[in-house]
Amino acid sequence: MPLLRDAELAAAFDHAARRYDTLVAANPGYHAHLRRSARRLGLTGADGRPRVLDLGCGTGASTAALAAAMPDADITAVDASAGMLRRAARRSWPRPVRFVHAPAERLAEAGVHGPFDAVFAAYLLRNAADPDAVLAAAFGLLAPHGRLAVHEYALSGRPEHRAVWNAVCGGLVLPVATLLGDGPLYRHLWRSVVTFDTAGQLGERVRRAGFEHVRVLPLPGWQTGVTHTVVARRPAAAAEEAHR
Repeated sequence: MPLLRDAELAAAFDHAARRYDTLVAANPGYHAHLRRSARRLGLTGADGRPRVLDLGCGTGASTAALAAAMPDADITAVDASAGMLRRAARRSWPRPVRFVHAPAERLAEAGVHGPFDAVFAAYLLRNAADPDAVLAAAFGLLAPHGRLAVHEYALSGRPEHRAVWNAVCGGLVLPVATLLGDGPLYRHLWRSVVTFDTAGQLGERVRRAGFEHVRVLPLPGWQTGVTHTVVARRPAAAAEEAHR
């Protein structure tokens, strides 16, 4: 089965939106890991009101993690799925969040403009038809020295971690999703991980996009070797000019 892309993938997420949080709740550590990745942006306790862009916010779990890590942040949350975005907008938020329906590669057309102090992209890049274009868009929206955190299912490259991912998906996620009528989406999500970058390759992809201080950080629990945070920083404008 080929991977779902663009409008087809957005439609699959629309269909699954009502049941998505139920499946997420069965994933131990899911929300705690998002909060850890949000803290890894390094803006916790920052002065003022940082502007943060949540790319691929889904039903709002990543947005909630950002709000918990940075209570004073001005958050813009974007997703290509109208159904997922409606679920996110219905949540109770301690501060107003701006929700925008748009693909990550076409934010300017939707009125999303920088500079942002940080960009958070959770479970997004492997689902993008052109992940490099998404990283380029994030780079262009960040202020000099702005922070990036990519929170992603990116396997370590070790066979035992790939086996864990296949066992969790084949033994639990796919049977339940199929019973709920969302089998095509979750088969895509399973395959999107095994065909995407390893964690090290993802770090290199972020570095090639022009980011500096790139680090690939693990997450605990059954997701060890399966889920990682890639954190990086946009160089200062002067540093960019020096390398041209």
